Amino acid sequence: MLDAITDVRGISVGHAQNETALTGCTVVLAGEGAVVGADVRGLAPGTRETDLCRPGTLVERAQAIFLTGGSAFGLDVAGGVMRYLHERDLGFTTGTVRVPIVPGAVIFDLDIGQPRWPDAGTGYHACLAAGTGTVAQGNAGAGAGATVGKFLGLEQAMKGGIGTASRRLGDATVGALIVVNALGNVVYPETGRALAGARSPETGEVVDAASVLLPEGRSSNTTIGVVATDAALTPVEAQRLAAAAHDGLAIVIRPTHTLYDGDAIFALATGEAGSADIHPVALHVAVVDVVTRAIINAVTNARSVGGLPAARDLRPDV
Repeated sequence: MLDAITDVRGISVGHAQNETALTGCTVVLAGEGAVVGADVRGLAPGTRETDLCRPGTLVERAQAIFLTGGSAFGLDVAGGVMRYLHERDLGFTTGTVRVPIVPGAVIFDLDIGQPRWPDAGTGYHACLAAGTGTVAQGNAGAGAGATVGKFLGLEQAMKGGIGTASRRLGDATVGALIVVNALGNVVYPETGRALAGARSPETGEVVDAASVLLPEGRSSNTTIGVVATDAALTPVEAQRLAAAAHDGLAIVIRPTHTLYDGDAIFALATGEAGSADIHPVALHVAVVDVVTRAIINAVTNARSVGGLPAARDLRPDV
């Protein structure tokens, strides 16, 4: 076990990033396709194909999910992912051509680094880099320009990033890959102690969000991610898995699902573990665990860039 979403059979992950512009994208590939679900809770989302992810639609499987910087500009990444999949004849079968199904979501990172964004070429190169081994965390891929704790403005924020975690559950595995770019602070789940977030201009300490009456941050936030399992799930069960994953956000990001966040989680079920006899409650408990740990991993693996400190700079125990 790598403690990564790639422990889920049938899942591979690739990153591509621009170190100068501080932006990038991450692609989760699911081969011939995995049953897909999605749950969007934030009120400022930037997404693609989320309607298709609803139970009851014609298409039940996705071949890839992308997570990217660049705000709405970053949606162009999908074209490169589709080209990669099309070249390998992967997608939904129609009468003439197989159409790759590629949902995804964006974060706003245009206010850090240079005002540039990932494009179709970036998405294609992320697919080329995909593998089933260790997944780079922190400033990799879509985490390159992620920041947290922006309710006092970007200048008082800290570096966010991308993180992953996994957990065995009987014969199956559950994993998460989360890009943490939140308005709120990130806290330790066991104690509620601040790990990273908005820093007081006077003391440099992380400020409790509840003590701030009016947020200064606006639409430059969003926590997005993918949870996956190799258990066999129906579209309804996949959607419920994505919904349960949001509990993990609420445990360690305070506040979350705000007017200024576009929080969105996708779920993939590859079915490669077969019809594992897993109680739905156990599955939901496991997904909350991997999401919370992925978020902590995103922040603790982040590096200081663009004048913003990372958790490791202020917390000697990280």
